[in-house]
Amino acid sequence: MGRRFCFVVVIVIICLFYEVPISAIAADRCSEEGIVVKNLTMLNLWYKKNGGSCTIWRNNHILRIRPEDIVEIFSDLACSNLYCEDNPTYKKYKSLDADSNCGVRILPLCNLSDM
Repeated sequence: MGRRFCFVVVIVIICLFYEVPISAIAADRCSEEGIVVKNLTMLNLWYKKNGGSCTIWRNNHILRIRPEDIVEIFSDLACSNLYCEDNPTYKKYKSLDADSNCGVRILPLCNLSDM
């Protein structure tokens, strides 16, 4: 009985040590490739990525956002009016990715949902 108990304790400890790294990796498997955000607003939008130039983001097209990216989405071609009042970040998009397929969509009136 004593050996069996020690064996079970050792197995549990090993599982605990291996479980943490595996869950940490699975927690953000999208970080390397980025989150795909699909423009389903029925409008053409514009964006600036990492302080770059104002670029059109056509309806039904995707934009890939990585954790280090700073992306601003605008409703006008002068890139002066934010489309979303709170201007979502990678972290916000990732929190909406319920099925962990690294994809979300932006809908009219800046409603965001899983893809």
